[in-house]
Amino acid sequence: MKADVAKQFFSLVVAEAKALDLMWDEHFTVDGTLLEACASLKSFKEVDGPPENPPEDPGNPTVNFHGEKRSNATHASTTDPDAQLARKGSGKEAKLSYSGNVLMENRNGLVADIEVLPATGTAERDAAQIMMESIPGDHAVTIGADKAYDTKDFVAEARNMRATPHVAQNHRRRNSAIDGRTTRHAGYAISQRKRKRVEEIFGWIKTVGGMRKLRHRGLELVGWMFTFAAAAYNLVRIRNLATAIAGAKA
Repeated sequence: MKADVAKQFFSLVVAEAKALDLMWDEHFTVDGTLLEACASLKSFKEVDGPPENPPEDPGNPTVNFHGEKRSNATHASTTDPDAQLARKGSGKEAKLSYSGNVLMENRNGLVADIEVLPATGTAERDAAQIMMESIPGDHAVTIGADKAYDTKDFVAEARNMRATPHVAQNHRRRNSAIDGRTTRHAGYAISQRKRKRVEEIFGWIKTVGGMRKLRHRGLELVGWMFTFAAAAYNLVRIRNLATAIAGAKA
C-alpha cells in the first residue's frame, strides 16, 4: 500500500513536469547506486548454520569473520533479510545494501522512473529493463548508460524494446557489445556526456534526501522512501527550472 501511494505521488510529479514541457520522451539515461542497508555485518549469518552460543554482550556481540566464506547464497541478515551483501567495485568494502535505480530524461536531468531491487550482480540491468518497458508510447528512444550495462544480453534486449543503447564501451578483457554502428553517430557522444548528470540525482538523494545510510528495513519500505526522495528531487528541480525560464522571459 505504501509503495502504491509513493508511486502515485511520483507519477503526479512527473505529469507536472510534462505539463510544463520540462521532460523529453526520447532521450534517457539509466543508472543505479548502492544504498547502505540499516543492518550491521554482524547480522549477516549462515542460514543453515549450527546454533550459536549466547554472546557475552548481547547488545554488541563479538563476531570473528576471519577465514569464513560469506555469500548471499548461504547467508542472510537477521536484521534485514532483504538486504544483500554488495560492493561498489573491486577492492571496495562489501556492505549490506539495496540497489536504487533511476531512469533520467536527458533534457533537464529529471527522474522519469525509479526501481529499487535487492543488490544482486544483475540488479542495475534488471532495473533498467523494467524502467525501459515503462516508457510510454512505441516510438524509438535512446538509453545512455555506463560500462556496467555493456553486455550482449542487455544491448539485445534494449534493441528489442526499440531503445538504442548508448552504452559506454567496456573493452577490459572482452569485446564490447557496442560497435561503430552506434558510436559513429553524434547522438552517442551527446548521450555519454548527458548521462553523467545522473550522479547529481544520486548525490541529492543520499545527502539532502538522507538515504546515504538507510533508516528503514525491507524492500518495500526502502523502495517507498527512495520513490519519495526522487519525487522531492524532481519538485526542487522543476521549481529551479521554472524560475530560470520565467527570469529569461522577463
